[in-house]
Amino acid sequence: MARDLVRKLPVIVAAAALVLAACAPGADNKPAQQPAGQVRKDVGALGDVTLTIWDQETRPAQESQIKALNAQFQSKYPNIKINRVGRSFDDLRSTIKLGLTANDAPDIAQVNNGKQDMGAFVKAGLLRPVDPYAEAYQWNQRFPEFVRKLASYPDSGDSLGDGKLYGVAQTGELVGIWYNKSKLSQLGLQPPKTWDEFDAALAKAKTAGQLPLQVGNLEKSAGPLLYALAMHRFGNPADETKLATGRVDANWKTEPNRQAAQQVADWVDKGYLTPGFAGLKGDDATEKFGKGEGLFHVNGTWSLATLKEALADNVGFILPPGGTVTGGTGLPWAISSKSKNPDAAAAYLDFITSPDAMRTVASSGNLPVIKAGDQVGAGPERDVLDKWQEASASQKLVPYLDYATPNAYEVVSNSVEQFMAKQLDVEAFLGKLQADLESSRGGR
Repeated sequence: MARDLVRKLPVIVAAAALVLAACAPGADNKPAQQPAGQVRKDVGALGDVTLTIWDQETRPAQESQIKALNAQFQSKYPNIKINRVGRSFDDLRSTIKLGLTANDAPDIAQVNNGKQDMGAFVKAGLLRPVDPYAEAYQWNQRFPEFVRKLASYPDSGDSLGDGKLYGVAQTGELVGIWYNKSKLSQLGLQPPKTWDEFDAALAKAKTAGQLPLQVGNLEKSAGPLLYALAMHRFGNPADETKLATGRVDANWKTEPNRQAAQQVADWVDKGYLTPGFAGLKGDDATEKFGKGEGLFHVNGTWSLATLKEALADNVGFILPPGGTVTGGTGLPWAISSKSKNPDAAAAYLDFITSPDAMRTVASSGNLPVIKAGDQVGAGPERDVLDKWQEASASQKLVPYLDYATPNAYEVVSNSVEQFMAKQLDVEAFLGKLQADLESSRGGR
């Protein structure tokens, strides 16, 4: 997913939680930290090794790049055999919790950044800290601080952005505004640079009989993105980041958050969203936008390949007015604490996130997490690459709201769905989010 935002939180039965605790390695549930001086970088000297890798690179553009990189890696290191297990995001999340506890646990897995996933696995001792490899391979120089923070946790697993490094990212992500160039031109408009211009474009599209916003929220993932977009209008990135990471001084019950909720309600009331959006899949909404249904589509950069194929250069991508934007990294690649081949696993992580690998990532229609400005691209590819360069160098990149607490995705997605269906008013909606935040308070 690129990170796939269809991120339903699966119901984990009590027995599974017990397995998680019981199967964690080591008396204190923590893997041994390998000193940097003991890291073996001579991959050829490791002998014959099979690396089992679980990933969610299953969309066409994702699968294309990971298969190409795997082939390049095995050509360079013929002693390393890759046993790749590709799963959809939902399938990966619903199986990885128990997979990491099994005797045949994968050596490497992509793990969602949030406390309910990576944070929980760190606490249970199921992931290996990669700080020694970061030193050996100079990942601290390769990746900017904000990228590393999105895969860092203390041993308690309760504070995203602190502590040890537990993975490296290959792709970047932004949730911006896709727009149909010909439809915008037909309405006599330019891509909106201000919120007033965005309002005017939505209103003019509706008056002209056009669909202003293409939205599909069946999986409950588009709603939180739409609410986050509204938050960017009224709030500020520092406060939004506190909420997204569950800090103790974060607070949902603020006037900017009330204004953001009212903004979403207004978009719904004015008929700006796809009719029947609650029963439409997110990918189907993207497909409909690619067929010309909708002036705007609020979605992530992971849609680039799909929309480029459908609309060619008739599609554009912009950041929300003001520049504050939801985003971060694709799912980090982490090393299981049960891996018998951590040095080979680290070599693989280094290879697929190298500057050379970024060219393969970009040429496949994905957004490289580093060196984006160095990549060749035109039209929507250039839009995405340039906007990532702009956002990642700013202080206006806000993490996803579901990183905040162990139950954040379930609570946020369900609450936004209920709010958009008029089952909750503004205060009740924010009250649910605040109650979840106060019940965990894992951040600092």
